[in-house]
Amino acid sequence: MQDMVRYGIFLLLLAIAACNNNKKTTTKEEESDTAFNYETFTGWFKGASLPYQLTDSGLLNNEDTTTIRSEVFAHYISDSVKTKLFGKTTAKVKYVPLVYFKQANNEQYYVVKAVSGGKKTAMLAVFDKDAQFLNAFPFLVPDADPKTSQVSSIDKYFSINRAISRKMPNDVIVEGKDVYAFDGATKSFALVMTDVLEDNNQELINPIDTLSKKTPFAGDYIKDKRNIVSIRDGHNEKEIQFFVHFERMNGECNGELKGTALMTSSKTAVYNQGGDPCRLEFHFTSNSVRLKEAEGCGQYRGVKCIIEGSFPKKRESKTESGKQKKS
Repeated sequence: MQDMVRYGIFLLLLAIAACNNNKKTTTKEEESDTAFNYETFTGWFKGASLPYQLTDSGLLNNEDTTTIRSEVFAHYISDSVKTKLFGKTTAKVKYVPLVYFKQANNEQYYVVKAVSGGKKTAMLAVFDKDAQFLNAFPFLVPDADPKTSQVSSIDKYFSINRAISRKMPNDVIVEGKDVYAFDGATKSFALVMTDVLEDNNQELINPIDTLSKKTPFAGDYIKDKRNIVSIRDGHNEKEIQFFVHFERMNGECNGELKGTALMTSSKTAVYNQGGDPCRLEFHFTSNSVRLKEAEGCGQYRGVKCIIEGSFPKKRESKTESGKQKKS
């Protein structure tokens, strides 16, 4: 009888062992691949205190490789933010945790290294006190100019400073700075102060100047050399490409925005990109364009003004017309 009991116990233990062997061991990375656990996410980051700063050289030399393997987190990052980090690209982006800052009963800030196609950038990801994702922001985007250096920082009040300096001839250093603050009401980052890097004698560079302008409203609408709206052909007849730059109120109202707007009527176009709270309207006549900021474009201009105003269309010479190339 005792032999039978021992034999039964042996079979039971053997069955339990077989069941355990059939269970798949799931790593933390595998669990997070298609899910998002806020506690696990926070655990990947090193806690840090304020003030905090990150230099372009420090970011480029950073060798951290731990990847945030969460499809959900990747989907949180809008196309507009990725475009600001890397330009237009279809390359996959890898997100690497750096540090985070905790506020009692308020937003939590995470500094994330974003890598794509060999390019390193850094962004801020912001969550609320209930672990809900709010927004992301391009924190530091190094350039390829050896004469410039960049430092991005967060002060004890959670103001975000993006500073750039450039070495000019005769060892003269010029500096510029943009200061942003997160607005919990709009869940966006607002530009609250800007110091222009160059003085106003520097020529304004229009990044879409040489693109095609065959559609009726394409051209340059200019108040003066520091306040322009440039319109170029889109990829189809329902789109326009635009570049807006303005400097008003003795530097207290500066702003710039470049993007693609959709024609919503024969004389109206609207910029309203997914993931971007900004909604900007373009109202055209045969010889002018009027801008109207319909919704929060604070991240593109100073806090004391909005994007608005009428711009007369510049007459184009035949020589200028011949310089345009197809986009």
